[in-house]
Amino acid sequence: MEEDVKHQNLKAKICVSGAAETGHCGPNALEVGKELGREVVRQGAVLVTGATTGFPLWSAAGAKEAGGVSIGLSPASTEREHVEVYGLPLDYLDLIIYTGFGYSGRNLLLTRTSDAVIVGCGRIGTINEFTIAYEDGKPVGILEGEWATDEVLKEIMDKSHRQNDKVIFDSDPKRLVSRLLGMISESRARQYRVYKNPDQPSFVA
Repeated sequence: MEEDVKHQNLKAKICVSGAAETGHCGPNALEVGKELGREVVRQGAVLVTGATTGFPLWSAAGAKEAGGVSIGLSPASTEREHVEVYGLPLDYLDLIIYTGFGYSGRNLLLTRTSDAVIVGCGRIGTINEFTIAYEDGKPVGILEGEWATDEVLKEIMDKSHRQNDKVIFDSDPKRLVSRLLGMISESRARQYRVYKNPDQPSFVA
């Protein structure tokens, strides 16, 4: 039966995961984060972040500079809680989803909502998001830079004795986004196939 992929119009959702506190990230991290957000948009994807400060916020700023769409998932249950209790920003986001699940629940939803995850300069919360994506077999791009996060994640992977060919490393934001989008396209082609007969959809894992 002839096949037709019906989901090609859907934009890829790329999560940028990184530290809210960025004192350890180095002097160039701000511009790197913004350039990463710009590249997500330039290459036709939607940016998703944890609606937080620091590296994800910089990426959201870059995405807006490039005229793109930026979605945030908040640990809070309301806008007021987001701002007054968690002390998180509303800047550079087109849409904020208030999960009400705290940081750990937000991290799970954040990674599962996205088609791929990019890890920049981070801390323990970033590592949590990485391990969720890793366990889920999601494409993960680790942005190498002045920070130590990429080396920490390499060590975690080495000592886990569980290599994963869906995890890639690159120091160039443009190249990293491009490689991830290629992985997303391959994954979609494998996982979702809709036949031309709309009454008989067939989904192939």
